[in-house]
Amino acid sequence: MRTKSFTVIIGICALMAITFAFSADSFAKKRIVFGGGPAGGTFQVVANAIQVYKPVKEIKDFTVKARSSGGSVENLRKVDKGKMQFGVVYSGHVYLGKNGMMKNDPKKYESVLAVAYLYGAPAQLVVRADSGIKSVKDIEGKKIGVGNAGSGAFANCELFFTHMGVWDKIKRNAMGYNDAAAAFGNNQLDAFWLFTAFPSGAVIMAAQTNKIALVNLDADAEGSGFYKKYPYFAKLAVPAKTYKGVDTDTPSFQDSALWVANAKVPDDVVYKLLSVIFTDEGLKHMVGQKKTFKEMSVDKGVKGIVTPMHPGAEKFWKEKEVLK
Repeated sequence: MRTKSFTVIIGICALMAITFAFSADSFAKKRIVFGGGPAGGTFQVVANAIQVYKPVKEIKDFTVKARSSGGSVENLRKVDKGKMQFGVVYSGHVYLGKNGMMKNDPKKYESVLAVAYLYGAPAQLVVRADSGIKSVKDIEGKKIGVGNAGSGAFANCELFFTHMGVWDKIKRNAMGYNDAAAAFGNNQLDAFWLFTAFPSGAVIMAAQTNKIALVNLDADAEGSGFYKKYPYFAKLAVPAKTYKGVDTDTPSFQDSALWVANAKVPDDVVYKLLSVIFTDEGLKHMVGQKKTFKEMSVDKGVKGIVTPMHPGAEKFWKEKEVLK
C-alpha cells in the first residue's frame, strides 16, 4: 500500500511539475534585443523609444529590450551573428558589409536585412569659431575626437579622413559624443566629429561653453572625388541656427540610418513592430522622443535602402504600396 501511495504521490508531483512548466512557457515572452548606440547618440534614442512605447510593451508574444552599443559597425556584426535581433546601422555599412568591403574585414555580413529608413545621418565637424580650421586639411597635427571605436561615426570618420589624407596626421581620440563635447569644452580637443542627426545634444552642449563653427565638409568631399568613390553618401546642409552661433547653412553629406534585422527573426515579429511604429500614433511617439524622427514616415519607409529587405518588412511596405 505504501508503495502504491508513494507511486501515486510521485505521479501527482510529476504532473504538477509538467503543468507548471507549460504554464510558465505560456506566459514567457520571447526577448527581442534591439541594438542602439552610445550615450548622447540618436541610435540609442531609437532603441529606447521603441522599447518604451506602450503598444510595443503590450505585445503578448515578445518583449523588446534596448541595448547600448558602440554603434553602427558593432550593430552590423552582432545582428549578423544573431546576438541582437534588431539594430540601427548605416545604409553604407549594410552595403559594404554585405559585399565584404568593410575596412580590414573581408567577411560578408549577409544575415543583416533592412527593415525601414529612419533618418539621414549627416557628418558634422565641430571647431572653435576662431580656430582658423576651414577644411579637413587644416586639422593636421590637431587633437580630434573621432567617435567611439566600433561605431559608424568612427568608421566614417576614418573613411573620410583617410580619403582626405589626414587620418594618420592627427592626434585621434576615440570617444562618444558627450565625452568629446566635454573634452572640447575643457580645451582637450581642437575639434570633434559626429555622424548623427541634428540637432545633436553634444554639439548644443559644446556651443554653451565655446563659440563654435562647423566645417564645410561638402566642399572637401566634392573637390576630392569622395562622392564618386562612395555613391551611397548624399549631399545636404545643416541649417542655419541649428546650433548657437552658427548663423549660416553648412554644407555636408549624409548616410541613411536604417532599422535592420537578423534574417532569422520571424516575419511576423518584423511585420508586427512595423505595424505598431508606423502609425500616426507611433510616429508621433517617436517624434516626441527626438525631433530627428520627423523624417520617419510611411512614404519614406524604404528611402536609402540599397540592400535586400527582410521578408516581414517587404510584406508591410508592399501593403502600404511603398514597394511594388
